[in-house]
Amino acid sequence: MKKQWLFGAGMMLVSIHAIAQQGNPMDSIIIRENRIQAPYGRQNRNIQVLDSKQIAALPVKSTNELLSYVAGVDLRQRGPNGTQADISIDGSTFDQVLILVNGVKMSDPQTGHHTLNLPIPLTSIDQIEVLRGPAAMVYGVNALTGAVNIVTRIPEQNTVSAQVYAGSSFKTDTATGDSYYGWGAQATASIAGKNQGHMLSVSHDEGTGYRYNTAYNAYRLYYQNQIKLNDKNKLEAMGGYIRNDFGGNGYYSAPADANSTEKVETVLGSIAYTFTPNDKVMIRPRVSYRYNNDDYIFIKQKPEVYHNLHETYVMTGEVQSTIKVGKGIIGAGVEYRNDRINSYRLGARDRSNLGVYAEYKHYFNDKLNAGAGVYGNYNTDYDFQLFPGVDVGYRFLPKWKAFANATMGQRLPTYTDLYYIGPTNVGNANLKPEHAKYAEGGVQYNTRYLWGQASYFYRNTADFIDWVRATNASPWQPQNYQQVNVQGATLTATYKLSEHIGMSDAQNIVLNANYTYLSPEINTPANDISKYAIEALRHQATASVRTTWWGKLQVNANMRYLYRINANDYALLDARVGYTWKQWNVYADVNNILDTQYKEIGTVPMPGRWFTLGVRFNTTW
Repeated sequence: MKKQWLFGAGMMLVSIHAIAQQGNPMDSIIIRENRIQAPYGRQNRNIQVLDSKQIAALPVKSTNELLSYVAGVDLRQRGPNGTQADISIDGSTFDQVLILVNGVKMSDPQTGHHTLNLPIPLTSIDQIEVLRGPAAMVYGVNALTGAVNIVTRIPEQNTVSAQVYAGSSFKTDTATGDSYYGWGAQATASIAGKNQGHMLSVSHDEGTGYRYNTAYNAYRLYYQNQIKLNDKNKLEAMGGYIRNDFGGNGYYSAPADANSTEKVETVLGSIAYTFTPNDKVMIRPRVSYRYNNDDYIFIKQKPEVYHNLHETYVMTGEVQSTIKVGKGIIGAGVEYRNDRINSYRLGARDRSNLGVYAEYKHYFNDKLNAGAGVYGNYNTDYDFQLFPGVDVGYRFLPKWKAFANATMGQRLPTYTDLYYIGPTNVGNANLKPEHAKYAEGGVQYNTRYLWGQASYFYRNTADFIDWVRATNASPWQPQNYQQVNVQGATLTATYKLSEHIGMSDAQNIVLNANYTYLSPEINTPANDISKYAIEALRHQATASVRTTWWGKLQVNANMRYLYRINANDYALLDARVGYTWKQWNVYADVNNILDTQYKEIGTVPMPGRWFTLGVRFNTTW
């Protein structure tokens, strides 16, 4: 581990040395929130963005895996190729982060374990926006520590893209003698006309896993359209389906669940109508639906021992709007959401949520802007509450900007938190929602070649929910604790080296480095054992090098170092080498080059070194 850390630290120092010189503008990126949408340079919060170029360069096969390369995001996987994963932002639990697709919430009222069961192939994604800090003012409940908005591509021309890939660790299952391998295929087609565009994506992934009972089989289907009725009226729709089967060795109740299996099916859809009577007013009503079926068998050879089946139904209706007034813009919205579950273990239950948004952003001049807003929420199981937020940004020098914000958030207990009864986990029907208060301040530096940001934040979470037990023989049960306080500092920078030193357009070198330090203070009873809180990060460092040579050869490397407060630390190095010829791209990935032995969740060991070979085809017609 010492050698791995020294290697990673060396790579980080090389990146930081380069970054200290000149850099990369990001103002052209539009952050696509549901109401007030603004360029990145006018945002006053800590937002990390993965754009389509970065996505294409990463050695990943699934949307879930992409998130592990975002600063501040702790993606903790239980299986390969995004089979099952939890997400944390700045030391949170997996239930405290809100996932959205084009602004539509993917929250699952049964458990946060399913929020990343997404039908979105990589070829459909335009960018991923990660908002760090409570986001009730922007997205409502369940964005307690942050939100991830996955933005898909708007069809603008007739295109076809497809890729196939296969990989292996070249290791063998000692129980069966079979080699561990995996393969997949993805395809996306877009048709665009003068007033409409349609995109359809399909993908399939399957493999034998990387250790006993970790095989997986996943199908994804995604459709999106945009129809312009006239200059004032527009319709947008999206729909998706995923079926995800996988072996769950050690996923939830190790070592007793070595022979468990799980099948998760998710259906989502939304229809939105946008009315813009003039250049100052926008009104967008939208309805969305999400269905999830979770079928869990504790012992696949004996299903009768323990078999769990959960179905959740989420229906949402909302109206979002903006109006420009002088130098400012007003955003307002209302949202009604109904969560329903029918479950073997959790029963038949439902609850409804009504939220009202109001915010105002004022642009005093090109240097100074400020915003304020409030989200009011009423839930049929809990009281009405208000969650305000404020932010301000000031460009005090041409290349320098200071920003600050203060926000609040809430997370409702899931039905699993409240009512689950199983062999090793027992719910608590008396749980209350979690609440967070957050303050952050920082500076940004932006030139043609360099973009950099440094920030500090403080987050207080009251009624924090953690699964605990008194002894190793006791079942896990969630409890509300008084509070968890987290202080954190973040550094991130991107440097366009090739542009700075005047290399030709056929050569491209981009360096990126990120560091996050977290100092959590967890107030829990001294005798209780924590299931999730003790696995929060203390240090997270990432660095990447993306290069293109002669306009054809791509060589990319990514380093990640993670250190948890329970003293579990590890370093990972991944790389991709690709060659582009006309419409074709052939690439080879090596994940976990150092063959690091590590765990992201509980006792689940993650894959060692893994090799992948792929071919991608892109064309317009």
